[in-house]
Amino acid sequence: MHGRASAPGAGTVLNALATGVGSAFAIDVETRASVELDGSGTVRGDVAEDPDADTRLVERCVERCVERFGDGEGGAVRTESDVPMAAGLKSSSAAANATVLATLSALGVDVVDEREERSARDGRVDTDDAVTRVDACLMGVEAARDAGVTVTGAFDDASASMLGGVTVTDNREDELLARDGVDWNVLVWTPPERAYSADADAERCTRIASVADTVADLALAGRYAEAMTVNGFAFSAALGFSADPAIEALPDAAGVSVSGTGPSVVAVGGAAALDTVRERWDDRPGTTLLTETRADGARIYD
Repeated sequence: MHGRASAPGAGTVLNALATGVGSAFAIDVETRASVELDGSGTVRGDVAEDPDADTRLVERCVERCVERFGDGEGGAVRTESDVPMAAGLKSSSAAANATVLATLSALGVDVVDEREERSARDGRVDTDDAVTRVDACLMGVEAARDAGVTVTGAFDDASASMLGGVTVTDNREDELLARDGVDWNVLVWTPPERAYSADADAERCTRIASVADTVADLALAGRYAEAMTVNGFAFSAALGFSADPAIEALPDAAGVSVSGTGPSVVAVGGAAALDTVRERWDDRPGTTLLTETRADGARIYD
């Protein structure tokens, strides 16, 4: 009983810490998961990049899938990732999505596409034998809550990673408000330090709720690049990050924001414009990565 899957990381349009409404977009940097189920009854996790990493999230993802579709199986889950951990690029959501899909594959559970998903909502798919992509995503979200690695539930990040494109969600209700396609080049600057989502000062972020409402309105109107720039300046201040990288990206980038709870900063736009931004960011300590948006989201490997 073996399964393999991958899921992309994501960048932030709107941080959900202020109001519970969030928005994110998938980027072409992946986490891969391999799951081997057996009769042990216990789950063992392993992170290729860090043997000492906390594996509770991926282990809980396997357990939740087995609780719903399995028969008490245990086993091993191993992840390897090009998404830096604790950098604001949704590494936890990517790991959760990849692990859930790999486990469902190992259990022989079908993951239905969007057309079938619409049929499922109309009662025309037997969900005892299949799971929709949104439902699979929510299994990972619940596992993240169980493991205590998220403040908001991160359905915005997880949905972008699972579905691809850009999504807007209400994390309080686990509701997908909008999904759209975006076609951007993406530049990421990641400083040497790391920041963990569970350590973010959520109470401080609620003070900018009115700004977050404005960002949500922009996102729901399809003005994603403008939305992320407003989000970036507001949440840089709330989370205690310098806005200097964002200033350096403007006016060349179409949009720029601190991603998640940081510390990475993400700029989007055309290739030539981002080359100019990269010349400035390369003078900063840390690393820069030039990639692009992803339309297809998470996927299972045969």
